[in-house]
Amino acid sequence: QVQLVESGGGLVQAGGSLRLSCAMSGRTFSNCTMGWFRRAPGKEREFVAAISWSGGYTSYADSVKGRFTISRDNAKSTVYLQMNSLTPEDTAVYYCMTAVAGTPIWGQGTQVTVSS
Repeated sequence: QVQLVESGGGLVQAGGSLRLSCAMSGRTFSNCTMGWFRRAPGKEREFVAAISWSGGYTSYADSVKGRFTISRDNAKSTVYLQMNSLTPEDTAVYYCMTAVAGTPIWGQGTQVTVSS
């Protein structure tokens, strides 16, 4: 059974940084494309960033380009999201995601709150 466990969320002031982590178990991590999504209060869940199995390809939402960086450590079965220059608009629950045989697998989410 694939499990994703996020960590690293918290409260930070505008302009600050946080690094989220997502550890995967139950499947060979190095075979999986990984992604980060977020859901802000009162909004739909939205794509944030994704990274290919090798780490050689990354993709970002326009709203986070130049501020967020996705990376992975296949030896640790962990994907990261480094978030810099945070704004109150980045306040959301952040979810890690992968897909197994076309079925999305989600973590439980980690809360990020950015104060102005």
